[in-house]
Amino acid sequence: MYDAIIIGAGMSGLSAGIRLAYYGQNVCILERHYTIGGLNSFYRMAGRDFDVGLHAVTNYAPKGDRRGPLGRLLRQLRFKWEEFALCEQRGSLISFPDVQLAFDNDIELLKSEVATKFPGKADAFQQLLDNIIDYDDISDDNYAGSAREILMETLGDPLLVEMILCPLMWYGNARERDMDWGQFCIMFRSIFLEGFARPYKGVRLLLKNLVRKYRELGGELRLRNGVQRIVHEEGKAVGVVLDSGEELQARKIISSAGWFETMRMCGQPKEKLEGSPGVLSFIESISVLNQQPKDIGFEPTIVFYNDSDKFHWEMPKDEICDTRTGVICSPNNFLYPGDSQLDEGFMRITTLANFDRWMTMSDEEYRLAKLKWYDAAVASAVRFVPDFRRHIVATDMFTPKTIHRYTWHDNGAVYGAPDKRLSGETHLQDLYICGTDQGFVGIIGSIVSGLSIANRHVLQAAS
Repeated sequence: MYDAIIIGAGMSGLSAGIRLAYYGQNVCILERHYTIGGLNSFYRMAGRDFDVGLHAVTNYAPKGDRRGPLGRLLRQLRFKWEEFALCEQRGSLISFPDVQLAFDNDIELLKSEVATKFPGKADAFQQLLDNIIDYDDISDDNYAGSAREILMETLGDPLLVEMILCPLMWYGNARERDMDWGQFCIMFRSIFLEGFARPYKGVRLLLKNLVRKYRELGGELRLRNGVQRIVHEEGKAVGVVLDSGEELQARKIISSAGWFETMRMCGQPKEKLEGSPGVLSFIESISVLNQQPKDIGFEPTIVFYNDSDKFHWEMPKDEICDTRTGVICSPNNFLYPGDSQLDEGFMRITTLANFDRWMTMSDEEYRLAKLKWYDAAVASAVRFVPDFRRHIVATDMFTPKTIHRYTWHDNGAVYGAPDKRLSGETHLQDLYICGTDQGFVGIIGSIVSGLSIANRHVLQAAS
């Protein structure tokens, strides 16, 4: 009998496990795959190390700053600031056809950019800043509401609204076309008021530190042990049955598998569930260069681009991918200590994709589609950044099919379902969800989600 079973060894599952193990709980994390991290992971191919998922850690705070999500998670997980070793971004861009907005980890730059590029809107932008809800004040009551409508009421300029929404939707919005006001506030704070950073050694440093801490505290991690179903009796979750048929019992179960995926494990009929799974999925290409990106004229850390004044945030229907908008990220362009630099140049391009189209291809169609859409995504991106194609020495690419394989999210949905479950509660006693579908996304958001569910529903209940 375990005190807690956690389904999934992604960021939220690992952080929940550490928190519970620290307080002496007997915890087991179950992961279907052979590796940890979920979507945020790493691999080695042809002698090179590749990160997947992580572009940047949001919610950056400098050493000694104990406010905000980063300071909170460092305290609660008992990590030193140096163990995450976060290096700030150099600076990023929101790039539309006739206007660019630069921003970094100091909101004053974005404020000055808005004042310069959108004359007369400085006061309206300050009003927006004043209206942004603090993380701890977000509740079911103020989470809902159209971010587009509120932004238009506050800013009054359609182009400025689209440009502000673009990076926030790309980095954390599961809803097509619009965004919940609460999620907008979360993402605005994490990106514009706190900002981007990255460990020099990438996502592997974060994951290895989380696993090391969890195991040091006595936590059990079982890879290649997927959960087939959640056992419940008289409205209470009591254990799980693994893919192997083995049954495990637990007093509490926390699932990071996603809302709909967890409900399926409980045997809940789909027609009884409110809402619908998310549909927003991506392809991402990784181009390895024989030069540092800054040496060929690319200096920003991240560029969020859109090729018209209207930002289209929806699943592509007419094509397999939609290259009108995207994200270009270079992990080389962070402020690493002592002018340290990665051994090779890297350019990562993210593009919206249609899950069903990618999943129904034959092997040969899939291989050819990857080649075609790699070229199309890069061709679209170089309209907004220096053309780096002649410097490419190696490539790789993941698709919605890859995302589904490593997350089991319906539709390969990167940010889960549009309707979030802020409380983490389910229809069963002692079964809770954490991670993307609880409402926090990204590296720091996922870790904070795991911590909050462990604190609220397991540790407080035991005290």
